[in-house]
Amino acid sequence: MEFISPTKGKMSFDEVFEDILTFVSEHPEDQYSLIIGSDSQLRDETCFVTALIVHRASKGGRFYYTKNRQKFTRSLRQRIFYETSNSLVLASQLTAKLAETDHELNVEIHLDVGTNGKTKELIKEVVGMVTGSGFCAKIKPDSYGASSIADRFTK
Repeated sequence: MEFISPTKGKMSFDEVFEDILTFVSEHPEDQYSLIIGSDSQLRDETCFVTALIVHRASKGGRFYYTKNRQKFTRSLRQRIFYETSNSLVLASQLTAKLAETDHELNVEIHLDVGTNGKTKELIKEVVGMVTGSGFCAKIKPDSYGASSIADRFTK
C-alpha cells in the first residue's frame, strides 16, 4: 500500500508508521488520535481515497492518503461499505503495528455518512461494522477525516 504525504511525497506503510511515531515522540506529553477516513467519487471510474491523520489535540497534525481507482461502478451502498472496509483494514494494520510498540494511540474511524441525505439509512450498519471491530466511529458532521480530508483528494 502506497501513501502520499503532502509534505514528504510517496511513502510506504512502514515509512508512514515511523513518521507518525516520530511526530508523537516530539511532544509525548500531548494527547494524540489516529483518524482514518475514506471517501469516493464516481465519474468514468470510481476513485477511492483513504486518509490517515495523526491529530495532536488543539495543536494540529499531519496526514497521509492512499488512492485507488476502479473501472466498474458501484451503487452508493456498495461504495459506502467499501469505504468502511478500506478504513477498517488500515485501522487493523495500524493497531497490529502499534501493539509492537509502547505507544498507545486512540484510533477513530470517520465515516462518510450522516443524518441528512441518501446515506442516512446506512448509518446503523456501517457504525455497527466499525464498533463491532473495536473502533470508535464518527459520522457527519464530526467525520472530517472522510468528509473533508479524504474528500479533497477524490476530485
